[in-house]
Amino acid sequence: MLKSDRYPHPLSKAYTAEQNDEGGLNFAQLGATLRRRALLIIGVTGVVATAAVLKAETDPPVYQGKFEILTKPVTGEGRAVANVPQTLSSQEAAIASPETEQPIATTIQVLESRGMLDPVVAKLQAKYKDKYPKLDYDFVTAYLEVTSPKQNILEVEFKSPDEELVRDVLTLLKDSYLDYSLGERQEEINQAISFVSKQTQPLRMRVGAWQERLRTLRRTNDMVEPEQKAQEVSSHITTLTQQRLENRVQLEQMVSKYQDLQREFSQQPGASASNSVLSDNPRYQKLLDQLLEVNAEIAKRSTTFTDEEESMQRLHQQKANLVSLVEEERARVNRDFQSRIQELQTRDASLEQKIDNLNRQVKALATISRDYDNIQRELKIATEGLNQFTTKKQALEIERAQKQQPWKSLDPKFTLVNEPEPISDSAKRNLALGSVLGLLLGTGAALVMDKLSNVFYTSKDLKDGTGLPLLGVVPLRKEIGAFAWQEAAGGVQQAARASFFEVFRSLYTNILLLGSDTSIRSLVISSAGAEDGKTTVAIHLALAAAAMGQRVLLVDANLRFPTVHTRVGLMNIQGLTDVISQDLDWNNVIERSPLEDNLFVLTAGPIPPDSIRLLASQKMQDLMNELQASFDLVIYDTPPLVGFADANLLAANTNGLILVAGLGKVKRTMFQQALEELQVSGTPILGVIANKSKDLTPGSYSYYQQYYRQSISGERIGEDDSMNPSSTSSLSSFRNDRRNS
Repeated sequence: MLKSDRYPHPLSKAYTAEQNDEGGLNFAQLGATLRRRALLIIGVTGVVATAAVLKAETDPPVYQGKFEILTKPVTGEGRAVANVPQTLSSQEAAIASPETEQPIATTIQVLESRGMLDPVVAKLQAKYKDKYPKLDYDFVTAYLEVTSPKQNILEVEFKSPDEELVRDVLTLLKDSYLDYSLGERQEEINQAISFVSKQTQPLRMRVGAWQERLRTLRRTNDMVEPEQKAQEVSSHITTLTQQRLENRVQLEQMVSKYQDLQREFSQQPGASASNSVLSDNPRYQKLLDQLLEVNAEIAKRSTTFTDEEESMQRLHQQKANLVSLVEEERARVNRDFQSRIQELQTRDASLEQKIDNLNRQVKALATISRDYDNIQRELKIATEGLNQFTTKKQALEIERAQKQQPWKSLDPKFTLVNEPEPISDSAKRNLALGSVLGLLLGTGAALVMDKLSNVFYTSKDLKDGTGLPLLGVVPLRKEIGAFAWQEAAGGVQQAARASFFEVFRSLYTNILLLGSDTSIRSLVISSAGAEDGKTTVAIHLALAAAAMGQRVLLVDANLRFPTVHTRVGLMNIQGLTDVISQDLDWNNVIERSPLEDNLFVLTAGPIPPDSIRLLASQKMQDLMNELQASFDLVIYDTPPLVGFADANLLAANTNGLILVAGLGKVKRTMFQQALEELQVSGTPILGVIANKSKDLTPGSYSYYQQYYRQSISGERIGEDDSMNPSSTSSLSSFRNDRRNS
């Protein structure tokens, strides 16, 4: 059993949440995206707003005029008709105001149609043929706007640089719309009556046809309710499936015993006597006992007699007969096992065939049930429709006898509600509209660019996108790109950075919590790609663990591009490569770190031509076992996962692997590829570390503990001094809380 088997952690597939992308609008994520793309949004907004202001300043002034029409006048006669059920008026009176938007929209579309405007355009062309030779339907509709500011009110507005044209267009439109209203209501009722009359007879035929189809379906399939029959067949399928599962278990057990028997047959007869399968056969054991007695007798007599002696020849003949009987018994047992296996296989095939037949029957019943439900539904619809059309026709006949009022102008004594007035697009209004439009366009462009970038930007993105435990969040510190030994130098500088190292102390505490029953003694630090900061995290994690009293060994297992020695201020004369290839004593190769007394470093050594062969060797596995037994914690820094197998090879002989993700850099696709490779190889993963976070500041270690505890166990903890991971008592308390949860 590998050490890694003690900490199995199921890999969650990334994007079960685009998966989650999936479930609703994430305002926090949206806000973070807008902050990242603020410059793009500001730029697009500025360009659009500037263009809108320039347009307002350069366009010439236009004239605007409008009039209003009441489309549904309320009269005593109308109220009387509305009280009759099934009439058009009664239905319109019962409809709530939001639902009247569709009829108003339809009316507006009619008023702006060619059939309504072409006569008006023809009159205008006769008057303005010289001044506006291109005056046509498109010319009028480009400046015409028909709206409904209130229920049953139409407002018609026209704009143009020509004041006289505005007046003439609105006058002609008002007369045309009022003339249109004179016959619109009566024509609507006549069309409704004609339609109802045409639909009544087909509905009667449809009702009869669906009734006949229902009778035919029941008669053909000899059933009343298909659903009940389908439930009976499904129950039978469940029973047969259970029987097939039990039979397959017996078959697998028998095959396993048969394979054990074949392995026993490959041994010597004497060695088979203690095996499990043949030892249960009394006859076979009796023959073996006789064979052992004859062998013993031959050995006893061979010291005195030669093989040509008569008694010796009888013993050899007896031994040959016993060996023949043993072989026959083996053949008989083998045939018996084969017969029972064949019987179970035949029963499995029979059960499978029965299940297939029943499944086909269920499918057929599903089709019949669907047809049955469709017929019932269609019959109900047709019957209800016939009843409604019959009632509606009678109501429409009553309504046709009533006198309907046409549309009315709100003030018929004057030509226009407002005389045309010169207006111009306001620069302030255009600035506001341009700013809003630019903001929308900039936001859309920002979201598209952020989506196309395919990068993890925040620790929450990383946790939600992967489903892995978030062990810690390391804030972005540009200065940690320098040498680690330089960071520890100097009292003032060390004090200024103490809060940053508190993050790694908290991170180490979180890792300890993973091994509440069996402590974590070795782990691998890796990342999906390069430049995610895995080496930096490995060094600072080792420093944090050493500062907390642990005896730590940091191993530079990146035999392709070793960098640990340069980061901790050591030479790389001899290292891991020499220990494996030259059988050197590792005690003579490791060096004590100048940064911390409890921290030891095993550098990579010379770069080998084939690092995989060294890391996969038995010497490497033995070395890893020795190192784990000699140190409290062994940390291996390895190459990236994508494209290299080094980390997978090492993690198999440790307590697990920790992934480092560089926020703002690591792509989701690459990280997903790394997770898939880990899942295929079966590499245990302890969790993920979000590196280079811009959302948080160093020093708030209690926040990281709280975030980790919430992600692992759903608990919420206080941010008090008692939870300081550098304290031994607080570590025990923290571990007990984890075990209890």
